[in-house]
Amino acid sequence: MILLDPDLSPSLLPASKAAREDAAANPPRAHRLPTPVTLGRFLKLAQAAVRLKGQVTVLLTTDPAIRKLNRQFRGKNKATDVLSFPSEGLMPGLPASMQIAGDLAISVPTALKQALEQGHPLSTEVKVLMLHGLLHLAGLDHETDSGLMARRERLLRGKLKLPQGLIERVETPRSTPKGKRA
Repeated sequence: MILLDPDLSPSLLPASKAAREDAAANPPRAHRLPTPVTLGRFLKLAQAAVRLKGQVTVLLTTDPAIRKLNRQFRGKNKATDVLSFPSEGLMPGLPASMQIAGDLAISVPTALKQALEQGHPLSTEVKVLMLHGLLHLAGLDHETDSGLMARRERLLRGKLKLPQGLIERVETPRSTPKGKRA
């Protein structure tokens, strides 16, 4: 399930039909989120690729909201791109459709910044973040697993036709344009 934070900037949300017709009032399409239905389809596809059973809820939110979650649950007082909240575990005997795998929170403003830095649309960056978060929900942790999550993410990004992932960006950052400091 995809949830949109009501505090998200309207300029980032999927455009209504009337708004799409008024192109002068809209930012570029690449800077807007796809519809929750479109993201929900990708979530199902990515979840199947990860082999993660159970329901996943994705909250698309703001930097202040994700900062609050990061501070509350991880003790880090800063905004981040994606947070994963795994469930306590699957309950024996319940069908997969009734199980809860966990929740993801994604900061849309941070995702947009990263999308612009990477040269791809916001929708692509949100999908990269969703895949990364799903791998965490599946129990992988790139900070402690000696590269297992990085290898799995690379393989799945290829299958899902996604560009370079978060782990690779940290391992091999893009060169900084001449005259700019990182």
